[in-house]
Amino acid sequence: MSHAPARRFLASAALCATIAGFSVSIAAGFDLPRKRTDLSEADLQRVAAVTRPTADFSKAEQYEAMQAGATTSIDPVTEDSFSHISANIPFEEEQNFKLGNALFRKLWVSAPSSTQASDGLGPLFNARSCMSCHVNDGRGKPPEGGPSATSMLLRLSRAATTPEEEKAVASADVVNFPDPVYGHQLQDLAVPGLAAEGKMAISYHEERVTLGDGEIVSLRRPSYAVVNPAYGPLDPATTISPRVASAMIGLGLIEAIPEADILAHADPDDADGDGISGKAAIVRDHRSGKIALGRFGWKAQNATVRDQSADAFANDIGISTPDQPNAQGDCTKAEEKCRDMPTGVQKRLGAEEAPGPILDLVTFYSENLAVPARRKASFAETLQGKRIFYESGCISCHVPKFVTRRDTPEKAQSFQLIWPYSDFLLHDMGDGLADGQQVGLASGREWRTPPLWGIGLTRTVSGHSFFLHDGRARSLTEAILWHGGEAEKARNAFSSLSTDDRAALITFLESL
Repeated sequence: MSHAPARRFLASAALCATIAGFSVSIAAGFDLPRKRTDLSEADLQRVAAVTRPTADFSKAEQYEAMQAGATTSIDPVTEDSFSHISANIPFEEEQNFKLGNALFRKLWVSAPSSTQASDGLGPLFNARSCMSCHVNDGRGKPPEGGPSATSMLLRLSRAATTPEEEKAVASADVVNFPDPVYGHQLQDLAVPGLAAEGKMAISYHEERVTLGDGEIVSLRRPSYAVVNPAYGPLDPATTISPRVASAMIGLGLIEAIPEADILAHADPDDADGDGISGKAAIVRDHRSGKIALGRFGWKAQNATVRDQSADAFANDIGISTPDQPNAQGDCTKAEEKCRDMPTGVQKRLGAEEAPGPILDLVTFYSENLAVPARRKASFAETLQGKRIFYESGCISCHVPKFVTRRDTPEKAQSFQLIWPYSDFLLHDMGDGLADGQQVGLASGREWRTPPLWGIGLTRTVSGHSFFLHDGRARSLTEAILWHGGEAEKARNAFSSLSTDDRAALITFLESL
């Protein structure tokens, strides 16, 4: 088999997507760049050549081991491998990274408190710090019977039900609508004197899958519920979607990928007939209000690292920022006691609990966490697995390479050849992974292709090997076998491989 050819973006103003049963026309004002404007024609040709998927698997490609370009960390592999600063950051900017790191780890407390620069937690919340979810800046996991679900949460929402709500989603003014009582996500913790909203309950059903060579793999199918809801039942229209925290590495480089280069891989109507219908997420930048390409979050609901950071402050910790200034966090009008609790706003420090400089520093830190260098990229088994990965069609969604913009605000991220193995588009992943929750243009069956860089260090950094959006997969093999929908052909190709070839493909993934 050979890998699928690159798919072209259909960028007409008549581009349509289906959201909750109604058609949304992408208006002319939603048009995003179809061609890079930061490069000369000669450089455009160079970039096209260097990012073209290889057909030579006899040796590692040039610069392949440095999978994040000059920003790549070459520090020894330890549990801190995701916590290093980008290697090419100027010395004078290291202070901002260290300050951002301290704020990322900072434990917020309830108001009022003597530590006035740290109060304002919640009142309802899922975590007290960013690091509580992103342990060692890595991937979250299910609670696995533990007392807390920290690093995993339940998103709550319903689809549009009126013409006005449909218009709001179509205009990218909102991505969906919260539960009328419990808001956008279930908050399983609360400040003293307030009841938490409830707890997440997970049950698993084991399903056996027989591979082509007779090997049997057990997959666990999860079911989710909210138990002990403190403020009455959820609305019948509310959907529940579990999400684990994603790894923090390489985020600034992802933001530096030109929109045109991501859109070049989109094919929402499957015009080339290859069964892959990657769709761009159209969102609004929280700060500017302008239409932008969504590229962060499990359903690509955020356009920038700053948007993602502000969302986490507001919804996970209950801390207000200039971008999301509500000091009550995710408290709804139905939760009157929550809204009456004191906030941590200190006028002498700013109008929000986390004023602009705090959000700036946490964003800078998040943008500049380095991707570790590849391991064993030139080893024979790794190269064999790479060939199988490419030939099985995996790169139709897990696009290997991009070159970042030359005109990035941060010079360290400028014009870097990077290997994230993602197209950052939305794909239908089938019934098995469907959560039934609409998020903007993403339907209840669609997910953003997650980048794969660093995936081989999950156990080293995070202490576990749980994968996918809800951590149901206990290994990379299980994660692949859950792929359906547009990825079913690649999944079947993996399933039909010999034992040795499957092992080689996993070895390749573990080298990333």
